[in-house]
Amino acid sequence: MNTVHLLEIEFEHNGQKQIITPVLLHDEQHTILIDCGYPDFLPLLEKAAQKHGISLQSLTAVIVTHHDMDHIGSLAALKRTYPQIEIIAYESEVPYLAGSKKSLRIEQAEATLDNLSPEEKPHAEAFIRFLETIEPAHVDRTVTHQEQLPWCGGIEIIHTPGHMPGHISLYLPASKTMITGDAVVASSGKLEIANPQFTMDLAAAIRSVQLLLDYDIQQLICYHGGLFAGDARPALQQVIHMYTTDEQSEK
Repeated sequence: MNTVHLLEIEFEHNGQKQIITPVLLHDEQHTILIDCGYPDFLPLLEKAAQKHGISLQSLTAVIVTHHDMDHIGSLAALKRTYPQIEIIAYESEVPYLAGSKKSLRIEQAEATLDNLSPEEKPHAEAFIRFLETIEPAHVDRTVTHQEQLPWCGGIEIIHTPGHMPGHISLYLPASKTMITGDAVVASSGKLEIANPQFTMDLAAAIRSVQLLLDYDIQQLICYHGGLFAGDARPALQQVIHMYTTDEQSEK
């Protein structure tokens, strides 16, 4: 039996209540975690998995959608605690995860410093220092666009750049489930581009949403927003329409 578990993790960050939704895939032989939260989230992940009757001792792999801090913060700790796991990421993400290249999010934050007011700059500098504390992790296996992983009924890798250049989404054909990472987020019954002001390439992000429409999606899971309650196809089309209309109105 192939099962998809949503690990809804509620926490406070910067004084605000937030929820993230890592996903756990489980069958008779494999347990695969998709993204793993901020630093020090290992106990929260373990507790969330236990609610579904699964111990992270059974983890066989962690698939990383991209190297933002809320997706990889506990990656090194997971590997240290459960050394049997295979860390999997898109090929271009490897140097950022390993720490041999500066995080793109750090570069982005640093580029804003000269334009910030004296009141804003300390917050940005503190954010950069926090990003610099993210512990590097070695990637055991790289994946490419449309690669098929054989576990848990099959997993198709979809390269969905925009939010970050090496961002991936995952399609599970057995259950027609799309796991979007941050390609889109679910909010107030709608789908949206995740943090468009911080998206590395908005035009690429919109093309990635268009790419998701090539798949037969019966359920769509966002890292921010969890399981989307509506019909995914028209909601994705609305995202494309909204941002394409905005682009045209600016010309």
